[in-house]
Amino acid sequence: MADDGSTALEGKRKGLPCEQDDNTQAGKRVRYSGPDLPEDILRHIHSLMPLRDAARAACVSNAFLHSWRCHPNLIFNSKEFCFKKEYANGWNFCSKINHILTNHSGIGVKIFRLEFWGLSIYNANHYLKSWLQVAVTPGIEELTLMLFKVKRMYRLRCSLLSDGVRDTIQKLQLGFCAFHPTAELGPFRSLINLHLHSVRITEDELGCFLSNSFALQRLKLRWCNQIICLNIPCVLLQLSSLKVYGWERLKLIESNAPNLSNLSLHGNQVKLILGETLKLKSVDMSHSNLVSHARANFPASMPNLETLAISSCHEMINTPLLPTKFLYLKHLAISLHGWMLSPSYDYFSLVSFLDASPSLETLVLNLSQVHMQQESIFKDPTSHLRQMPEHPLDHLKSVKIAGFSSAKSLVELTCHIVKNAASLECLTLDAFYGFRCADKKSKRCYVINEDLSEPPRALLAIRRYIEDKVPSTVKLNVVEPCSRCHAKECVYVALMLLFTMDTCMALMR
Repeated sequence: MADDGSTALEGKRKGLPCEQDDNTQAGKRVRYSGPDLPEDILRHIHSLMPLRDAARAACVSNAFLHSWRCHPNLIFNSKEFCFKKEYANGWNFCSKINHILTNHSGIGVKIFRLEFWGLSIYNANHYLKSWLQVAVTPGIEELTLMLFKVKRMYRLRCSLLSDGVRDTIQKLQLGFCAFHPTAELGPFRSLINLHLHSVRITEDELGCFLSNSFALQRLKLRWCNQIICLNIPCVLLQLSSLKVYGWERLKLIESNAPNLSNLSLHGNQVKLILGETLKLKSVDMSHSNLVSHARANFPASMPNLETLAISSCHEMINTPLLPTKFLYLKHLAISLHGWMLSPSYDYFSLVSFLDASPSLETLVLNLSQVHMQQESIFKDPTSHLRQMPEHPLDHLKSVKIAGFSSAKSLVELTCHIVKNAASLECLTLDAFYGFRCADKKSKRCYVINEDLSEPPRALLAIRRYIEDKVPSTVKLNVVEPCSRCHAKECVYVALMLLFTMDTCMALMR
């Protein structure tokens, strides 16, 4: 072990391709000399291979063996290593990385990506300094360190980022480590992409780093909880994308970047000060009561929006009807979910967004509740549906509502869209909200709504009140619950359909 506590790179180990000596006696492997191509072309071909395939190629080709020792893309993660159960404790993972870097010349590395997602790598700190000394050299373009579940939080030393490294590095991604840059570190002349995830860094340190990153175009920050006030300096003339997620202590975001066009904010509600918003084209946000807030404030503060995605888990106020407009808005996604959606919330009030968006082309509504609390259309089948004055939606082509329910106000909103969107091409009404087994994300469908009788009621509402109003020129997609995972509910749908139709016919006599 070295004096600084790091462990020197170990010798060769068994198990990885190319770990055996070329001069083995018994069962000697015959090497292929490789195609007769210029060395630079062979290196380029080899560099395009995934790391595991590149190692295998080096086992059978002398030409590839030479380029293997200066392979430019060192990517260590579960996808590249095709992990099996024996890697679960992370020890074998570290030994494989250690062997590869032992045999690497340290020349020509362009990408070094170390991602410990899903692995318990408690011994990684013994290796990290040695690994980085080999891989992070002048000429590198990407450095990714996602050190989830290491024994101690690793501190990335500024001395590693020499002048030669800072001149060429374009992408820096750090996760679950400490990073304390100072003004003496110097400028990052080529850095265009910075991503910090659960990194221990102070406000002043981050501000100093950003002020030295003049070429930065994309900034993503996740769970950097030491920062209370985030200040984006005006020297970031090329910054176009800012994404901030999940900060418990963050209270203020102030951006003076003049060319910001893409903004994503997810987490607690914070005070947002934007010095320049005329170039802001896309916004993605989530916090409580955001839908009504966005309708009231965004048209004036973000007048040139083209894409808006907003999510609220505690929407208590109906969306107000206002004269302000989203003149250039083309794509709108609204998500309403959680335990705290007011039982009196009026989905029909969302028509305010439609009236305010004359250029709207696509609309997506994601609606999820554990229990549907709004008044059902079937509470009084004889009641009339509310209607708003006709307001042409001349450019609306696609509408999708996921988590469609039998809420009377939602049926009214859908009917309003069908009536006023003359250019509508596709209408998708999905009575399911959650993960489907068909998406291969789970073996069984996972439904957010615990009331399993609601999807059948939603399907009945579609057939009774909406289906006949949809023009023949519109493709109507009614998505039902999975028949494999919800067979009982599908039978219930059929029974309810027969009963409800008979009841409605009796009431109309």
